[in-house]
Amino acid sequence: MSTGGVDLLDELQSLIIRYAVGRRGRTQRLIDGVQISRADEPSEPTAGLMRPAVTVVASGVKRTLLNGVAYEYSAGQFLVSSLDLPVIGQALKASRDEPFAVVSLRLDPVDIAPLLLETPALPPQYGGLVVSDATPELLDPVVRLLRIADRPDDVRVLAPGIRREILWRLLTGEQGALVRQIGLADGMLAHISKAIRWIRRHHNEPVRVADLAELAGMSESTFHRHFRAATSMTPIQFQKQIRLQEARILLRTQATTAADVAYQVGYTSPAHFTREYHKAFGRTPGEDRTNFSSPVVAEGS
Repeated sequence: MSTGGVDLLDELQSLIIRYAVGRRGRTQRLIDGVQISRADEPSEPTAGLMRPAVTVVASGVKRTLLNGVAYEYSAGQFLVSSLDLPVIGQALKASRDEPFAVVSLRLDPVDIAPLLLETPALPPQYGGLVVSDATPELLDPVVRLLRIADRPDDVRVLAPGIRREILWRLLTGEQGALVRQIGLADGMLAHISKAIRWIRRHHNEPVRVADLAELAGMSESTFHRHFRAATSMTPIQFQKQIRLQEARILLRTQATTAADVAYQVGYTSPAHFTREYHKAFGRTPGEDRTNFSSPVVAEGS
């Protein structure tokens, strides 16, 4: 990275640290659609739902697991998430001298769509998560957005233009083809998103791939292929991840038994639920209830 890029990263880290005072190790919303996170030590793996967003690392190293596949990104890199995805996130490298510091900006299709006419058509690219190096051209508007985050009038007047510039840099950069798909109202990701929203809202109900395919406006075979390409999971596997993450939240927030939680999220066998929970999180539901040290949060914005 050029000297200018290093300077921008240093400033980005400083801004995140300044805004995150008193909230170390936590993710917090800075302004609408913008979240920051800071940690002074490596974190435990934390389950959450990552929404369509771009996450830029200013310092430290982040690991995000999607269906067992690890995506690691460090200072000067960013991750694009294209759909609502059940992930496990972890700050791998962080210390008091060099804290983990990231900023995440929501990628809203309605904001991306108007820019598509200004960019050349690209071959479709599908994928739930991708990692790239952040160019100085991308880092510059991200830094400028954080500079004004504590000035409401500047945010009101200037932030929309800066957000547009960030989206433009993404659309014209290495991951432009994927970001473009997020903004297409009739694109494959939009159709898959309909199915994902149904699964999330009805995670405790039986799911039929044929019904999801009809909702997405695809044949069953086409839907299955595109769903797996976009999420790295089959629809049934995706529903299982959503159920397990919902169970984790219920275990922490409700005074009820693991068996009751299993039934609430759609399992008919508590023993089967316990086995799958342990496989996903490395702990039984009972152990997790006792040992929760990190909140279950939604990543992205």
